[in-house]
Formats: sequence, C-alpha cells, structure tokens
Amino acid sequence: MKYDHVREVDPDVADALSAEVDRQRDTLAMIASENHVSEAVLEAQGSTLTNKYAEGYPGERYYGGCEHVDTVEELAIERAKELWGADHVNVQPHSGSQANMGVYLAVLDPGDKILSLDLTHGGHLSHGHHVNFAGQLYDVEHYEVDTETGTIDYDALLDHAREFEPDIVVSGYSAYPRQVEWERIQAAADVADAYHLADIAHITGLVAAGEHPSPVGVADFVTGSTHKTIRSGRGGIIMCDEEYADDVDSAVIPGMQGGPLMHNVAGKAVGFKEALQPEFEEYAAQTVKNAEVLGEQLQEHGFGLVSGGTDTHLVLVDLRESHEDVTGKEAEQALEDVGIVLNANTVPGETRSPFVTSGIRAGTPALTTRGFDADDMREVGDLIAKVVDNVDDEDVRADAAERVQKLCDANPLYE
Repeated sequence: MKYDHVREVDPDVADALSAEVDRQRDTLAMIASENHVSEAVLEAQGSTLTNKYAEGYPGERYYGGCEHVDTVEELAIERAKELWGADHVNVQPHSGSQANMGVYLAVLDPGDKILSLDLTHGGHLSHGHHVNFAGQLYDVEHYEVDTETGTIDYDALLDHAREFEPDIVVSGYSAYPRQVEWERIQAAADVADAYHLADIAHITGLVAAGEHPSPVGVADFVTGSTHKTIRSGRGGIIMCDEEYADDVDSAVIPGMQGGPLMHNVAGKAVGFKEALQPEFEEYAAQTVKNAEVLGEQLQEHGFGLVSGGTDTHLVLVDLRESHEDVTGKEAEQALEDVGIVLNANTVPGETRSPFVTSGIRAGTPALTTRGFDADDMREVGDLIAKVVDNVDDEDVRADAAERVQKLCDANPLYE
C-alpha cells in the first residue's frame, strides 16, 4: 500500500497512512470491536461511490444518476437478509450508534423510558448513558449483571421491567462474554408491553455464522455494526419486521441523516458476500475457539475472568483478583508498548474511574483474520500475563516485543 496519489498531493497524510499500515502489520489488534477487512472491502470503500449523493432509497432517490448505487444498496440489503434472516433491512446508518438512534427515533418520543444494561456492566453509551444523546433525550434506568457470577440476572431484569414499565428494553452488549438469552429479555419486554431492541454490534458475525443465537425473529428491532465480527464496510445496520419498515426508513432519512455513505454501503455489500461463503463459518468458529483458549491460558496464570470464561469473541479480565495494584489503564499501556493493543475496561462492581478501570478487554476477531490458531493464542496469553505480572520491567517488555514481532511475521497482513 503505497498511497502514491495521496503522496503526490499530501505527503503528510500519506506518511500517516503508511505508518498506520505498518502499525497494524506489526502489532496484535485485540480490541474486541476491531477487525481487518479484506482488500476487496478496502477497494470498495475507496471507490468513486464516495462522489455520489443518494438521499432516499433504491428506486426512490431525491437525485438522478443513482442507477448504480441502487444496485449496490440492493445487493447489500438482499445479502443481509440472507445472512440474518430478517424481513426488512436498512443498511444506511453510518454507525452502530446511529442505527440505535434510528430505532429510538422510529418508535420513541422524547421522555420515553429506556431500560438497558449499565455501562460499567458491559452496556454501551448509545443505550442511554447520561453523556450520550440517548441519556439526554430519554428517561433511562439500567439493569446489571450479577456481580458474583458476572452474568445477566434475568429474573431481576424481569422485576425491573415490571416496576419501571419502560417503552423499550435494550439488549446486546459491548463487554459481555457470554451468550445472551434473547427470549428471556423478550419476556421482560412483554411484561412491560415494551419494544425490544437487540444490539448485536459486537456479534454480528457470530450470529450470521450460527456461533451465537440470533435475536432476529425474537426482538422487534436488531441493530449492529458492520465492521466488527462481520468484517464488512464500516457502518451500521437495522433489521426489523415489515410492520416497522416504513417507520425505520423514515427515521434514518429524513429523520436523522442525509446522504448515505454509498462507498461504505459498497463495502458492506462486498463484506456480506464474503460472509456468505463457507469459509466465514470456519472463521467465526475459530474466533470463538481462540477466545476460549486465550481465556483459559490467562486463568492458568491466575487471572480472573468476568463470568469465569467466554462464549464469544472476547474475554473480560478483572485485574482486582490477581493484580490489585495494577489498573486497567496501566496494563493497556504496558501491553501497547510491546505491540499488544487491547483496551482498559470497566468491570462489574467497578470502583475506579472509567478512564482508569480495574479490567482489560481482549478480543480475537482480528487475530483470527490473520490466521492465529489455538497455539498462537496460548502464546499471546502467556505474553499478556508476563507483561502484566511485570508491568514496570523493561527487560520483560523487550523480550515480549520481540516475541510479538515474530507472531506478526508468521501471520502477515496486507502483503
């Protein structure tokens, strides 16, 4: 990736782009919400579709000249329907958060009630945190995981819904390592006569491949990101039954955004086609297996995992159980210094600031894309443990950095 045209116009940006390619090649991307898309997806997202305004929907645009972008969007929609079995799909949201906004705008009025998982327990900002638009426009209360088990207390959620009487219950999480029982959350929505929004931003690919149960057909609305475990063009998606189709589409445009990013929609279409191939099921299964192995290896070194393990693509480590004096931020920085890029994360019962945290979150989607297998993940687990055990030891860091580079060289990226 030489970025010759960029370099001719803007060498500073070209240098940054080239440096980022090198950074991705020479580090282990373990932020659970990140992945490496194919060069085909990159090419689609860098296409001339970036030049085209296309407000509206296929066959019903506000502008002319949309015959080819109509084709692209229709392909993305039909492939998404096949992947997730949805009746209606909107592929235009610019992000997972805007997909959630589209649902709220479609069925809620300002001041309506949202019941969602607390951010420190694994929820997401767009589910109603007070600093986010959702927390500012709506009346929000949060349910929690059981701090002893690290899993959702479905009975407590049912009681909370009965007492609070929300207008919508939100499920789907950003730092929850276990499978979600969608039907039990639907029961909580039913008792309050509420809508149910399942946000599968992190597990879109796992759901598509059958590695996680699907909320499609259970929840009223399913939203997601299209660039995480599904490994497609960057953006968001909304799925729903036909009865909500017009409300959702109107909420997206003209309700909350104008022209769709058609180059990103093209990336979604290409990535969805890749996900329909048999190899993608193998990839998703290996992603889950790699996370399981990583968790087991960390436990071998005495690390405590929230919920005791994982069923998904991520592990959530509670450092208080093994390294009481090491914060999540300190662990994140020490690991990044050796080329292991993950993130500090709050844990259930968090006592530190969300900018400091008592935990770290590590995901396997990007490493699995590079070809990492179970043996590789055991070595990664050893490296994480060694660095966190010796967070201030420069010799340990130097050795770990060397081993990280060997892993990167053995599993090349964007050759």
